[in-house]
Amino acid sequence: MERFARLVMHHRRIVSAFWLLMFVGGLLSAGQLGSRWAFDFSLPGQPGDRAGQQVTDAYGVSAADTYVALVTVPQGQTVAEQRDAVNEVFATAVAAVPDLTLRVVDFASTGDPSFVTDDGRTAYALVQAPVPHTFGSDVETQLDPALKSAAKEAGFDSGLTSYAQLAAGGESGGTGVLVEVLLGAAGALMVLLFVFGSFLALVPLLIAAVSILTTFMLVLGLTTFTDVSIIVQFLIALIGLGVAIDYSLLLVSRWREERAHGRSNEDAVVVAMKTAGRAVFASGVTVAISLLALVVVPVPALRSVGLAGLLIPLVSVASVLTLLPALLSSVGPRVDYPRLRHEGTASRGWSAWARLVVRRRTAVTAVAVVLLALMIVPVFSIKLGQSSIESLARNGPSYDALHTLTHGGVGTGVLTPVEVLVPAGDAEAAAEAARGVNGVQLAVVGTTRDGTTIVDVLPTDATVDSGTVAVVDDVRTAIENAVDAEVGVTGVGASVQDYFNAVYEKFPYVLALIMLVTFVLLVRTFRSVLLPLKAVLLNLVSMAAVFGVVVFFWQLGHGSDTLFNASPTGAINLWLPVVIFAFLFGLSMDYEVFILSRMREEYDRTGDTSMAVITGISRTGRLVTSAALILFFAFSALASSPGIDGKIIGTALGVGILIDATIVRAMLVPALVSTFGNWNWWLPTWIARALFVQPSPLPPAPDHGPAPEPEKVPAGVR
Repeated sequence: MERFARLVMHHRRIVSAFWLLMFVGGLLSAGQLGSRWAFDFSLPGQPGDRAGQQVTDAYGVSAADTYVALVTVPQGQTVAEQRDAVNEVFATAVAAVPDLTLRVVDFASTGDPSFVTDDGRTAYALVQAPVPHTFGSDVETQLDPALKSAAKEAGFDSGLTSYAQLAAGGESGGTGVLVEVLLGAAGALMVLLFVFGSFLALVPLLIAAVSILTTFMLVLGLTTFTDVSIIVQFLIALIGLGVAIDYSLLLVSRWREERAHGRSNEDAVVVAMKTAGRAVFASGVTVAISLLALVVVPVPALRSVGLAGLLIPLVSVASVLTLLPALLSSVGPRVDYPRLRHEGTASRGWSAWARLVVRRRTAVTAVAVVLLALMIVPVFSIKLGQSSIESLARNGPSYDALHTLTHGGVGTGVLTPVEVLVPAGDAEAAAEAARGVNGVQLAVVGTTRDGTTIVDVLPTDATVDSGTVAVVDDVRTAIENAVDAEVGVTGVGASVQDYFNAVYEKFPYVLALIMLVTFVLLVRTFRSVLLPLKAVLLNLVSMAAVFGVVVFFWQLGHGSDTLFNASPTGAINLWLPVVIFAFLFGLSMDYEVFILSRMREEYDRTGDTSMAVITGISRTGRLVTSAALILFFAFSALASSPGIDGKIIGTALGVGILIDATIVRAMLVPALVSTFGNWNWWLPTWIARALFVQPSPLPPAPDHGPAPEPEKVPAGVR
């Protein structure tokens, strides 16, 4: 690392020019990505996805989200009396959008009176359209206005609703990526100004800007080889902002500390790179490794999040370890003005806290364990699926349309129909069998093409989570028994089942692999067996606490209404736990690496575990807290998105970082390190030789307790 630092400083103009080109290239690339994002949420190889692809191939539409269009006649009239006029409204609206491929199942096409509400005033139709290629939908932008126009001309009211519309909160857009990044950057700048008290606070923001735009440019290249989910743009912008600033904060702070101790500018850069730079490298690789959990998941959208997500820490590490030392060695001292804060001495507050933790380590450990246990308890109630209908939009046209249906006796399952593909000759028998299934409110023979008929089955309740999808299996079994053949089943409920099969059956093995690779990396970083084992286990405990808080806050609704005006979700969306784990496992490990790296450095210098804990916490406590606040601001900006899923990701990552930086890293880590004494630093020769590092044998005299006050300990005394 020392040779690398001197090489970077010797060629700092070339390094700066390279990153300037990356910055400009990123600016040009960001504008081109708008049309390159993918909206593919398919599950290749799963039975529901195969059936859905059959529907798409035959009709050109997707069963992933079904729109419900409705027409309501005036008070005093009924749909039966205005049957021809109502049917004409639907037909006129569909004819008005000839460029939009639609599959429509309604009263006119089936003759089934169940497509009319109990009060007789509202008729509804199931409408399926192609997969949208933007956040909006052609059904909303084209069919909805056409339906309103046709209904108004006939003197009727109309409405349009769907699960996706309700999940978007009735809004067509949010604050946007750029606005969210600016909000996160503003919060980060306040923290940086507090930490540095000089114009040096702008340098980490510059590094973040370069890292984010470079990542966007690389992702543009990635889109030429594979689809990249639109989710990635938010993750790159906001997680990239927090990661790049956090890594820069660590390196710049160590550089200031060494300069305050009298080193020359270049020597300070070298020492910062040898210490903080090494920790940054290990942290970035750890985050990248955790994202491998997404790369190996057989879901294209999640795999693309993992691939693009890998670039976030890797690009951030590259810019921090090259561009940042180049800047510090050239203009660092000039921008470190007016220096209202200094790094020459450790934080007195954190020093006092560290001594308290070492002195009362048993009590601190007990308090931390109790707090984490209380947060973990709700995780045992977790339910995976999609958000319940009740937790979605509370107002707006889509909500009003759904209310009209439910008030008229139509169950919420109308938003999650089950499409069953059967041979055309068995369609009537299949529909009859489905009507006899408990939990089904309607089953009709839909449309036929190429010898295959779609039987549309409406469950009474929306099939959105593990507690409500049983009716899908019941319908499949009943129809297969009736037609004596295997049938294709697709729809929202089938997708929920597909996700369980594709993601969660093998995820424990993926998790074990990620933990093993992370453990090996940390053994090499800390030259210890016990510290990496503790770090991995504490990370799992921290993750469990985060998911417990998410379940308590979102699924059970204790606080979601107060902060976000959102009802309990009833379930956590299937893909969220995997994404949250992949990002949070690595990000929270960052602080462990920062703190333990400094403790290892101090132990190597003094040979005293207690002093290593005190010095490590006093030197990194303020940095870790500041870094956590920066990430918290970035994730808070993510939580400002209009959809529930974005809010859940933002709050989960934000709360996770706070839990990790306070209860875990400020309490449990130093208390346990102090408790384990010299065993923390043990690395036998055979393991060290395999990892190409120096062994760390146990010293002859173990550490029996907390050390005296730092200022009273002569140099070199164990």
